Amino acid sequence: MQVMKNRLLFITFLGAAALVTGCDRPETSSRDSLETTTKQLDKARENTKAAVQDMKDYAYAQKPEFLAKMQGQLDEINRELDQLAAKVEKSSDAAKAEAEPKIRALRDQFASLTKQLDDAKNANELAWAEVKAGFNKGYNDLKEGFQQARQWVSEKIAPDRS
Repeated sequence: MQVMKNRLLFITFLGAAALVTGCDRPETSSRDSLETTTKQLDKARENTKAAVQDMKDYAYAQKPEFLAKMQGQLDEINRELDQLAAKVEKSSDAAKAEAEPKIRALRDQFASLTKQLDDAKNANELAWAEVKAGFNKGYNDLKEGFQQARQWVSEKIAPDRS
């Protein structure tokens, strides 16, 4: 009888242990799942940071090509600006007087952009993205101003030559 009682007690104890372990498992599973999710998010953040850094490194590595391309584009704008100024010079005095401030403003923009390009040559990796963005904005502004001046010359000066 004592053996029977001990077996019953032992089986009850095992059942209770299994029940407690079974009830405790989902909590552990949830905790494990949360930890796994957190680890995955941390890893994703690290991978994203690494990808962003790789993009910055790539962009900075392309610095010489960018500088050469921009220098070529500035040289082209300067040639076209000289041609535009020559057309203005051959025009009437009234057209010259009206065009000279426009040409001077473009020359000033060009000089400023040339200085920005020189500064970009010395930019370190940390400042590169900002320097490049500033140069691109200045270049687009110069290009737009040049297009407007070219349009003005074609409307105001070209008819005078006919």
